[in-house]
Amino acid sequence: MNNHNRREFLKRLTYVGGGFLAFGAFSEGFSEVCEKKGSKMKFGLVTYLWGKDWGLAELIGNCEKAGIPGVELRTEHAHGVESTLSARQRTDVRKLFSDSKVELVGLGTNFSFHYADPEQVKKDIEGAKEYIKLSYDVGGSGVKVKPNDLPTEVPKEKTIEQIGRSLNKLGAFGADYGQEIRLELHGQCSELPTIKAIMDVVEHPNVGVCWNSNPEDLKGEGLEYNFNSVKEHFGDTVHVRELNVGPYPYQELMRLFVDMDYSGWILLEARTEPEDRVKALVEQRELWKKMVCKAQQGNER
Repeated sequence: MNNHNRREFLKRLTYVGGGFLAFGAFSEGFSEVCEKKGSKMKFGLVTYLWGKDWGLAELIGNCEKAGIPGVELRTEHAHGVESTLSARQRTDVRKLFSDSKVELVGLGTNFSFHYADPEQVKKDIEGAKEYIKLSYDVGGSGVKVKPNDLPTEVPKEKTIEQIGRSLNKLGAFGADYGQEIRLELHGQCSELPTIKAIMDVVEHPNVGVCWNSNPEDLKGEGLEYNFNSVKEHFGDTVHVRELNVGPYPYQELMRLFVDMDYSGWILLEARTEPEDRVKALVEQRELWKKMVCKAQQGNER
């Protein structure tokens, strides 16, 4: 990679819309919530909407300002952390994180394994492998994938088996790189009985469920029953939406995570468009801390 191209890459990491945002003063919020059950959980960000147009340096700087200690990078966003990066560019990305107070939790991809066309399934498996290698190179700890749907022309059981087998392949591949495979509850497969059926096929311990806070979580016998049906398979990441928007019972969800002494990341995958996203991140972080502490206090009764 020549010097001109490298300068252009670094410039793209640092500038958004022609303006530079320097690393800001580091704010509070990186310490444990309380010294109680559930205190090892950490609150982070998924760059779904609130970070999609931030260059990487701006993203890291804004997380530092908001006291957000970790981030899952969605692919195809302005941060530009993609499998096409050269070895030198990957080193640059890793250094940006290592020089900051923000941890790269992993990469969020759209690879899926439900397709009726076996060539498409193979293509997505190979694509996911490239992002596993990328996550390793840039300092992440895992890659998020999707199940994702249930083609009507294929028996449901066959699709479930196919998804599970695909995840076994990726679990083994990811283990060689120290990268967890995180199955997001998404698409037509997001209902908990389907996810449980998929995980019954999965044999590799390096595949974990990424709870996604969907309306489907409340179906059937309710949140706690559905939560318990897959909690033995939880990986290191959980996705939540804004904790004060909509009817989802987040306080109850935090109680369930505290009860099991979950030690992974609770990652905000926000959907609204606040005027000041850094301020909104601070508000969500503080709201989450209050919910966790309330759940912990409830466990003392």
